[in-house]
Amino acid sequence: MTTPGAVPVGAPAAGLFARAARGLAALELGMNSVGTLWIFALMFLICGDVAGRYLFNSPIQGTAELVGYSIVTAVFLQMASTLHAGRFTRVELLIEPMEATRPAAAHSFSTLFNLLGAAVFGVIVWGTWPKLEHAWTTDEITGTPGVFTFRIWPFIAVIVGGAAVTAIEFAIRCVGSLQRAAAAWLRPAPGERSGWPPIAVAAALLAAAAAVPALGLSNLQVGVFGVVCMVFLLLTGLPIGLVMIVTGLAGIWLIRSDPSLGMRTLSQSSTEYLNNYFFGVVPLYVLMGLLVSVSDIGKDTFTVARWLLRRVKGGLGIATVAANAMFAAVTGSSIASAAVFTKIATPEMLRHGYTPRFSVGVVAGSSVLGMLIPPSLLFIVYGFLAEESVGHLFLAGIVPGLILATAMSIMIVLLATWWPAYVGGKPSDERESPETVRSAALKVAPVLALIFIVLGGIYGGIFTPTESAAAGALGALVITLARRKLTWRILWETMVETGYVTVAILFLILGARVFSVMLAMSGLPQQLSALAAGAGLGLYGFTLISVALIIVLGCFIDSISIMVVTLPFILPVVKALGGDLVWFGVVAVVAIEIGLLSPPFGIAVYVVKSTLDDQRITLHEIFAGAFPFVIVMALVMLLLVFVPGVSLMFR
Repeated sequence: MTTPGAVPVGAPAAGLFARAARGLAALELGMNSVGTLWIFALMFLICGDVAGRYLFNSPIQGTAELVGYSIVTAVFLQMASTLHAGRFTRVELLIEPMEATRPAAAHSFSTLFNLLGAAVFGVIVWGTWPKLEHAWTTDEITGTPGVFTFRIWPFIAVIVGGAAVTAIEFAIRCVGSLQRAAAAWLRPAPGERSGWPPIAVAAALLAAAAAVPALGLSNLQVGVFGVVCMVFLLLTGLPIGLVMIVTGLAGIWLIRSDPSLGMRTLSQSSTEYLNNYFFGVVPLYVLMGLLVSVSDIGKDTFTVARWLLRRVKGGLGIATVAANAMFAAVTGSSIASAAVFTKIATPEMLRHGYTPRFSVGVVAGSSVLGMLIPPSLLFIVYGFLAEESVGHLFLAGIVPGLILATAMSIMIVLLATWWPAYVGGKPSDERESPETVRSAALKVAPVLALIFIVLGGIYGGIFTPTESAAAGALGALVITLARRKLTWRILWETMVETGYVTVAILFLILGARVFSVMLAMSGLPQQLSALAAGAGLGLYGFTLISVALIIVLGCFIDSISIMVVTLPFILPVVKALGGDLVWFGVVAVVAIEIGLLSPPFGIAVYVVKSTLDDQRITLHEIFAGAFPFVIVMALVMLLLVFVPGVSLMFR
């Protein structure tokens, strides 16, 4: 299962080390606060630029440059705090059982991994320091001369400082893990199996790593070896972004016999690649989704849908699907949808006599619409990885999203008609839904307004995706304030959470960038293309194999991690076989959605379970209730695979 947690540091040793750790934690908190406010300020800067352009024909000069530098600096300001909070994404499939049965081995692995993390961020400091020196000594500026310019050395200094603090945080975690490993090895608890001493683990892994160059591997073999090592390290619990960086650096070193080339690649990716105006869509859409989640818009949307469908068989189930579809159009997050509608829809369906299995299955199954109906965070990440227009991806997701929501609704009606015992339910009491057309319109007006701002602005050519994200976030803020759902504490928690999610996503994208460079040097994607062509798979055969892999991975790791792990070697093959990358993006998102509902570790099911907090409803019940929706999604995915025009209707 993929969780946002990381191996906890635990209590460090007393004395000087403890005081240093507390001081570092205070520094990280201060840096995180600055980064949090910085991202929030970007929303107003971008909205001010849009307003100035359209209302006064006087845009704010240098906005694109400021946003690009601000994103990368805000990320590095919050990097150490995100690590300290345990929010780097990792796979816990093997590390959790190991921590329970072989704590010495688990802590030994953690020691090595934290050491690798410290080394990676040390490399970023080493590679970025000359850029800082050059920018300082030459007083380097950026922008448009004569219009707007600013010095870049303060931004680079923040990147260096943030990377250095993160390296120190990794080092402190390394010391803590080493202490726990030594204690677990010397004094194992009763009933615990002994592990391997940390020195033995380190010696074995270092010896294996040192032996690799002597094997004389070809570039292609290095690429294959890198993929195998990546999978192994993922299973052992190392943060996914760190895995891709380490394997990418090692692969570049082996291919070019030049360790400095990999270091320069990492440094350049950390500063220049992340320094991109379009990366502003990530924190701003996340902020919008979090604000919408606390505004009770989801509750009102469900109430209206329930009123409209009160006379339809399985009406509350269809209302949940409809409300999830509308909620998805303003949040772009399946996890948020699952959490919100578990609290709203499930109790209502149970109260109206729907079976527990159907009630939780509808919520889990329809929550995945948040990934397909734009604006979708997955489409944003895919756009960066595939170098495709986010606006085109949003357009491509509209019709498939509506088809999927409609198919789910039809399935509910058929189940309620042919298998009423499975669905349950009783006729709604009209007095429980005292809605009128006017009250219903007022309740859905905020959702429609946000949809109009975000999607209408993009499709109407008014906003870029980044500008639409800023406008949507500001609109969500205004709506939440108008509904009196926002306190200073909730606002601050929302902003901090925005920073954590942003750092976790962009760190994954950074890792994918370094890993992709290594794969391109190895020639592995080209060989896979030739292999697929030689095997006669063709585009559709390769696509079906790819989505099968994605579905399997979806049972174990989260959606964004699936993309950054698989797409670097899948996309070049799809492109070489003549596939449209926008079309494949829609297919891949639906495949990921299926994985989120599939056992043993479908994350959407676990979100419903943890949010519901009802011991009477088991994980088995939720998985079983979601299974009909998995079938519907599989059928829709096959439709999208073999009829590409459905996804490219607005192309």
